Amino acid sequence: MEVITGGGERRRRWSVAEKAQAVEESLAPGAVVSVVARRHGLAPQQLFSWRRKARRQAELDAVSFAPVVVERREEAPVALGSESRPVARPHVIELAIDGASVWIWRDAPMGMVTAIIDALKASS
Repeated sequence: MEVITGGGERRRRWSVAEKAQAVEESLAPGAVVSVVARRHGLAPQQLFSWRRKARRQAELDAVSFAPVVVERREEAPVALGSESRPVARPHVIELAIDGASVWIWRDAPMGMVTAIIDALKASS
């Protein structure tokens, strides 16, 4: 007859610092997740779960918001056309930062919009 005992073990709890250390080690170039997990006394699946949670948290921490004021304008801003004559075009987005305004039109190329936003971020 064989007696199997169990239930005496409690679930181990890892501190935030211990989890961060294991995740950081597992993300190092050339690191093998199963080896790092074994070294820390946990299953690779658990370490993958911690990595996934850390990635989500990092994405949430990276998100930043800016206040937005929406107001109706009677006239659209004026832009210079190819012959240096004013041409009115209705804009979709106006970014106002430190007294400067940038208008973005509906058909603006995405690369240009990204460059404008990156430049504004760098200057503020």
